[in-house]
Order: sequence, then structure tokens, then C-alpha cells
Amino acid sequence: MNDLPDNLKALTRAALDEAAPVFAGLDAVARDNTARILDAFRRHQVGDFHFRATTGYGYGDAGRDKLDEVWADIFGAEKALVRAHFVSGTHALAAVLFGLLRPGDELLSVTGAPYDTMQTVIGHPQASPGSLADYGITYREVPLTDDGEVDGAGVAAAISAKTKLVLIQRSRGYSLRPPLSVAAIGRACAHVKRCQPDCVCFVDNCYGEFVESSEPTAAGADIIAGSLIKNPGGGIAPAGGYIAGRADLVELAACRLTAPGIGSELGATLADNRLLFQGLFLAPHTVAQALKGAVFAASLFAKLGYNTLPSYDAPRSDIIQAIELGSADKMVAFCRGLQRWSPVDAHVVPEPSAMPGYSDAVVMAGGTFVQGSSIELSADGPLRPPFAVYLQGGLTFEHAVLGITGAARAVGNS
Repeated sequence: MNDLPDNLKALTRAALDEAAPVFAGLDAVARDNTARILDAFRRHQVGDFHFRATTGYGYGDAGRDKLDEVWADIFGAEKALVRAHFVSGTHALAAVLFGLLRPGDELLSVTGAPYDTMQTVIGHPQASPGSLADYGITYREVPLTDDGEVDGAGVAAAISAKTKLVLIQRSRGYSLRPPLSVAAIGRACAHVKRCQPDCVCFVDNCYGEFVESSEPTAAGADIIAGSLIKNPGGGIAPAGGYIAGRADLVELAACRLTAPGIGSELGATLADNRLLFQGLFLAPHTVAQALKGAVFAASLFAKLGYNTLPSYDAPRSDIIQAIELGSADKMVAFCRGLQRWSPVDAHVVPEPSAMPGYSDAVVMAGGTFVQGSSIELSADGPLRPPFAVYLQGGLTFEHAVLGITGAARAVGNS
């Protein structure tokens, strides 16, 4: 950082000073979550035996089954399915949707339009091969209110006996709306149950795990899903995803992942189980590091004159920091600047390109040890108005400061 321009050095120091008081609250949440995880590991007697890999069908995979038990306990769920077989968070989410919904059912999103890759799973706004729409499952959505809350009246008007499942996306995705807190998700689930008691409340929990001291399943959600190369993998899990919630619902999703009659009983742990256990144990600390980086970025870029969402001192419910840069050129410059401060592929120059599941060209910075890992310092965004880049992750706060400052310098030179 010694070669930074004097004005950026001064702003960096000012941002660090401004952000420092916020860090104590993030550390407190990390301690609470670490205690919760440690208690579960001790209660379920996790041992070295559970770290071994298995092959073939995976019959009697004690580590796999123990991890499911520990995960369910930590997340306040009846059952969990934690597998490296999920290729992404979207895959885990799709397993829930295809496992629970049947032709003629309706899916209702109560948080507006979902993340781009989920739109292709649903088949909305346009049909996608193999989507829910292909199976005769209808879809509607209710936008959030102007202040980012679930629209209770809108949900009550939209929900019907045909509505089998309500989708709640916790994180902002590629939008500037605020994420939903666990408390807000709990209120939304309670409202849905008053309107339609049998309706399943399903939460896309990506980017939200361990940001607060509890998870949506402990607040009334029937089932949740997410990715292991985001928050709960702690930067160590090499791949995978998870589903947690009501036992019957999780098993239906498991039958979609494997096959009816097999469900959660099979699936060899080809990767070292230790990585999944250890990643989970480290996750609260790693999430706190990422959040500190996000808080610093919000402060620094606000001082540089950009709109940052959330602001540095706002409550956090996910790890994503949106920075509205105002042009495609500045988005590309940001990602290139961040990439240059990556431990892996620092020499690579990000270029906007089409990506499967996205309707616009996307630019991404991700010099990560695990390919695509967004709990590691990374940023991306679709090249469309309002030209916002979405920053997330950071295994260490120190690296986050270096990378974010490098991105700021690149934007200033663009």
C-alpha cells in the first residue's frame, strides 16, 4: 500500500478508523456462532474416524451421516443433507424445487425476481429446457415493498390453495434491495402460514449463513438450501451444497439428488470429509472476516463518492457489498484491480462474457483457491444499469483491505 496516491492512503486510513467500531459487533456474532458449532461438535462426539473418505455406493458412510446430524443441530432443523455432489448453490436449490413441486402446483416468490440462475431453473421470464415450467409448474412473484420488506398484503392477495411453495431469497442477488434478516424471514413465514397453513416456506440462504446468531430454520422456515463454497464451507470445503429443514421435505429433495428409494442413504464421500467438518467449524470466523472487508469497502467507496449498499454501519444479513459505480468501464476496472491483488491467478485479466444462467454479460474477479468460491475475496456483476459491482468474501480482513484498496485505485485510474 506504500505506493498508493496520498489521497487514497488518507481515505483508506479514514475508512479503517470509521469502520473499527462496527467490528466489535461482528466479532460478538462470530463468538456466538462458534460456540453453537463447538457445542454441536462436542454433543455429537465428532471424531477422527468421521474424516475418512468412502467409495462406491457409500454404504455406512459414518462421516457423511454424522455431518448431516451436526449440521441439522446447528441450523435448528430436523434433518440436513450436506453433499459435495451438489455442483452449486443453484443445484441445491433446484433439488428442493423439483423434489417438492409437482405438475399443477404453483411457486410464489415473495421477494420479487430471484437471482438470475434461479430464473432459468424456474423458466421465468422465458422458458428454459428442463425448467419447472416444462413440468407444468406455474410461477408468480410479489415484489418487496419500497423499504425492502415482504409485502404482507400483496402476499395475502397472491397466495391460494394452488400455491404449494413460497420462495424467500435472503440475499440481495444482483439487485440493490436490502437482504432479509432472520427476524424478517420469520415474520414472512408466519404470515404465509396464516394465509395458507400447508404452504412450504423455502429460503434461499446463500450468502447469509452465520452472519447472524441463528438461521431461518430456527425462525420458522420449513426448508433452506445453500452452497458450501460460500459462507458455511469456511473457505476450506472444496465443493458442494446443503439442504436443511423438515425431515420429510429434506428427504424429498434427497430423492431428487439421487433417486426415489435411494434418497439420502447413498453417496460416497470421495473428498476428505475433514474439509467439510473443518470448514464448518471455521465458518463463523471466516464470515466475520468477510463482513469486516465489506464494512471497510462501504466506508471507503462512500468517501470516494459512490453509492454503497448497505452503508458501513447498517445491520448485515448477508456478506454482499453492492457498490454502484455508474458505468461498465468502472465495473471492469474494479474487477481487474481486485484480481491483481488475488493470491491465485493475479496475472489474469477479467473480461466481461456470457455465462450459463445469466441474461447479460458478467464480469468477475475471483483469484480463489477453490474455483468460484465467493467466501474468498471476489466480485462480480452483470453489465447493465445501474452498473453495480457486488463484492463478497475475504478469508482474512488484511487481504480484503489490500484487494479493495487495489480495486479503488483501478477505478480511479479508469
